Order: sequence, then structure tokens, then C-alpha cells
Amino acid sequence: MNNAQDIQDAVKELVDQLAPDVRYVTKYGGAVFCVDPHDDKAFVGGIFTNKAHVSLEFSQGALFDDPAAQLEGTGKHRRHLKLRTVDDVDAKGVKALLKQAFAVS
Repeated sequence: MNNAQDIQDAVKELVDQLAPDVRYVTKYGGAVFCVDPHDDKAFVGGIFTNKAHVSLEFSQGALFDDPAAQLEGTGKHRRHLKLRTVDDVDAKGVKALLKQAFAVS
């Protein structure tokens, strides 16, 4: 795995481009993306570091258009994407997935 911080920084750069008002709130051992300036419980996803990868979580990921079947998970709503290198941020379509996350918020 590339440096986890580099992967997180690449994701956060996209988040900041797509939704400049998003607040990063520390929760569940990572940083969640809060879209409501007054509600830390209103988040669309988050980024979490594991030993082998960085996990990008989407609160409503089950609703996303995911033609390449990149998203993992079988829950009612949540889906995640495992990022092992900085190149995965582009290769796995993170920008398009983040756009969908912010559109359903």
C-alpha cells in the first residue's frame, strides 16, 4: 500500500473540489464528510485507514450507479471502496462516486 496519508489527501482534494463546504468530523476511527454545517450526524460517507488499505465509505452507496462493480458491501445502504494506492483514486472512479454521494445528501 502507498502511504495512507497520500491516499487520504488525494480523496480529500476531490471532496474539497466537489463540496467545498463539507466538514471533516472525526468519528468511528476516521473522518466522516458532514454536509450540514449544524449536524455532525448528517454525513454522506467517510474515509478510514486500515492496515492494508484506506476505506472510502458511502452512507447511501447501495443507491449509486456502479457499472464497474467497484463498491463492496451487502448492507441495506452502505457500501465501501478499498484504496490501496494513490492511483486507485483515479482508477476506481472515486470522483464519480463522490459526486453521487453529494448528490443524494
